[in-house]
Amino acid sequence: MSTNTSSPGAAPQEAHLSRVLGPLHLWALAVGLVISGNYFGWSYGMESGGPMGLLYALIPVTLFYVTFMLSYSELATMIPHAGGPSAYARRAMGPFGGYMNGVCCLIEFVFAPPAIALAVGGYIENLSGGALGQIPVAICAYFLFIFINYLGMKTSAKFEMVVTVIALIGLVIFWVAAAPHVKMENIGTLQNGSAGYMGAVVFAIWFYLAMEGGAMAAEEMRDPQKDIPKGFLTGNATLMVMGILTLICTAGIANYKDVMSIDFPLPAALEEAYGKGATIAKVVNVIGLFGLIASLHGIIVGYSRQTFAMARTGYLPKFLAKINPNTHVPVWALLVPGLLGIGVISLGLFNKDIATGLTATMITISVFGSVAMYILSLISLFILRQREPELKRPFKVTYPLVPAISLILAFFCLYCVIAYNLSTLIWVFVVYAVALAYYFIWGNKRIRPFNEEFGVLDELE
Repeated sequence: MSTNTSSPGAAPQEAHLSRVLGPLHLWALAVGLVISGNYFGWSYGMESGGPMGLLYALIPVTLFYVTFMLSYSELATMIPHAGGPSAYARRAMGPFGGYMNGVCCLIEFVFAPPAIALAVGGYIENLSGGALGQIPVAICAYFLFIFINYLGMKTSAKFEMVVTVIALIGLVIFWVAAAPHVKMENIGTLQNGSAGYMGAVVFAIWFYLAMEGGAMAAEEMRDPQKDIPKGFLTGNATLMVMGILTLICTAGIANYKDVMSIDFPLPAALEEAYGKGATIAKVVNVIGLFGLIASLHGIIVGYSRQTFAMARTGYLPKFLAKINPNTHVPVWALLVPGLLGIGVISLGLFNKDIATGLTATMITISVFGSVAMYILSLISLFILRQREPELKRPFKVTYPLVPAISLILAFFCLYCVIAYNLSTLIWVFVVYAVALAYYFIWGNKRIRPFNEEFGVLDELE
């Protein structure tokens, strides 16, 4: 297989995504994709290990994401391709590796939006005093943000930046309101020893999950090789500070048992400090919606570009690569995974038992997909360093130290996710079995040639 990316026959004329994004947009996408992880989801980890267990889990997870995003920045600037992890793995490991990493990424990005949409429903249900049901609101929210994405990337990116900034303001308000009431003894509770904090790892990952999705907008960035590191590294620093402050403030002002299994822990914690129905709790509840909206909207951008790229490659049916000529949006890649997510949420309308644990289940499945994708992406980095040392690398990570640390921590995270969530992950293994069957029956039949796949890099040289 040739690895020449500048073949004169590369990249036939076809519809392209539009290059309209700068580093600030990527920062907004990276933070916006993840910011909902501060407003909900992580608190489920306290059920396993208590506040201190979750804090212990956050330490190796934060170190993992710092080292991973440094490594990932090298991949993303070296191969600024809408397929993101799928493209990196294909270049390193061939078509099957690219397909499997793309599947891992889709598991992460298709199952995360239902969890976030459910949290939107939970926040609105709380605001309405139960007058509006969680699941119907979640379904409506999902449809709304699919529509906003349909309007085009420039509109979507501006919207993402606005809601991300508002969500950040909401977190600052929460931290300031919570700080005077923080009691350090509340944070010191550790449940179940080492098993407690290892079981909490999956929810510590939720603080950072999906920030790598910004790389899938690489083909829509004006100067991806310079701007991706700026956007990613500033985004990572922002998220690290946010996660630690949110955990300490929430656990410090509330009995963790009252906030560990609900989708609106921040306003619930403030109500313990300021009283039921307190104005400040309502303010954070309202602004918290913007954080959830930022992530829901941003991850929809991510899954649509991953689906589009895999369809363009030939892994998925070609109709999923169709781009609207007016908005330059991959329409079917936007709609089909979205309808799948809405279908998952809808299960809760018919079965209350399913609805009860649906958010935590979606988070766990999404985290498994993400960690598997991280491992394959890091392996791709090692392979490409050896196989293509001459490939242009505008950003180079400290090699092999940083990616090696990242890979070790990724395997640790994978062990924690599997060991403490095996019953939930049975369904993930079914998804992988179906994905493998599809690849060997249909998905490997019309994969586009290597030079054509990476022809998008020619215009950047």
